[in-house]
Amino acid sequence: MEPGCLFCRIVAGEIPSTEVASTEKSYAFRDLNPQAPTHVLIVPRRHIVNADTVVAEDAADVADLLLTAQTIARAEGLVRDGVDPAEEGGYRLAFNVGEITGNSVPHLHLHLLGGRRLGWPPG
Repeated sequence: MEPGCLFCRIVAGEIPSTEVASTEKSYAFRDLNPQAPTHVLIVPRRHIVNADTVVAEDAADVADLLLTAQTIARAEGLVRDGVDPAEEGGYRLAFNVGEITGNSVPHLHLHLLGGRRLGWPPG
C-alpha cells in the first residue's frame, strides 16, 4: 500500500466503494462520476503508478485486470459468450497516463465503459 494513495485506501477498505468484483490481484468498483451506464474502475491490489511504469514483473497483475474486465462485461450484459461483440454489444477499456488525459489518481486503473454507443475520440 502506498500511503496517501486514494485507490490503495479503497482496496484496503479504508474508503467505501461499491464493489463490482474482487480477485486475488484486482479490485473493481463503480466510478463515482460515470461516463456511461456501466463505468467500472479495475485496479491492481498492488500499487503500480500507471501504464507507463508497467514492467515485465507486473504482467500477472495487468493480465488479471483484463480478465476481470471480461468477467464484469459479461456479468453486466455488455457482451455474451459466443456472440461477436462487433455484432451485438461491446465495451471500451481505457488506461489513462498523465493528468492531461484526466488521470487524477496515480495508481494504475482500467476503465470499463459500456451500455451505450460510445463516440470516438473518448470524452
